[in-house]
Amino acid sequence: MADESIGEERSPRRRPFRTIFWAVAAGFGVMVFLNVFFPDFELSPEDRIAVIRVEGVILDSQATISELKRFSENPSVKAIVLRIDSPGGGVVPSQEIYDAVRQVRNKTSKAVIASMGNVAASGGYYIAAATDRIVANPGTLTGSIGVIMETANVEGLLQKIGVEGVVIKSGKFKDVGSPLRKMSEEERGLMQAVMDDVHKQFIEAVAEGRAMELTEAQGLADGRIFTGRQAKDAKLVDELGNLDDAIQLAADAAGIEGEPKVVEPRRRFSVREFLESQFTGLFPKLEFHPGVRMKYLMAF
Repeated sequence: MADESIGEERSPRRRPFRTIFWAVAAGFGVMVFLNVFFPDFELSPEDRIAVIRVEGVILDSQATISELKRFSENPSVKAIVLRIDSPGGGVVPSQEIYDAVRQVRNKTSKAVIASMGNVAASGGYYIAAATDRIVANPGTLTGSIGVIMETANVEGLLQKIGVEGVVIKSGKFKDVGSPLRKMSEEERGLMQAVMDDVHKQFIEAVAEGRAMELTEAQGLADGRIFTGRQAKDAKLVDELGNLDDAIQLAADAAGIEGEPKVVEPRRRFSVREFLESQFTGLFPKLEFHPGVRMKYLMAF
């Protein structure tokens, strides 16, 4: 009887602690759920500046385009800063991000400011040209407005080791750029025409984005690189400064007073990415690259 009376006395005391424990656990669970499935969810209506990073060689555009779309539709985000630290990359992903930036500017009233890091060249500059303003550090490497296409000719090596390359094709130019043989002059002319057209697209994008005459942009589009300070003199860059300066410029454009609150994308949980990270060592990723690839890429 005595033990039962003691248990009855203790149970009411434990209830408040259990209630607090389960309330905290539930709150934590809700936070985890929102962070995983709704990474952009914010309770505060405070105005924000979003920072989207474009880093490394540009191989794919979908992640950046998705972030631009999400922030352009978020009413608490008043302006976007693109932090570019890239030597460029593929022609198509660079063009797709360029188009996505222009859509944000055309369909919303939000300013998009480019902030250049160590390097923002070739495809990296292509993207920057779509923004409202470009801010570069004095020592940033930028420019490199051009296109490069690389292939290899291993015919001589194959002959030395006694291997013969065999190609079966149904079109005269179907194996243009094949590493198994030397490129003919006719094929070289064909590929140069393709390169010239893609280069022209780059020049037109720069001229439009920077409000330049086409001839002025052509004079800067020979593949040369510039420091940030040289680029400013050439009108390829608007201002010299760092990321904080670009954020403040975006805040001023959005009419935000005081120090702006900055938000960056939080990555959504992906089962596929998780599994890939766990089994990469066991099952190496196989990639196939065509013999000829056009790139908006700084070549060194």
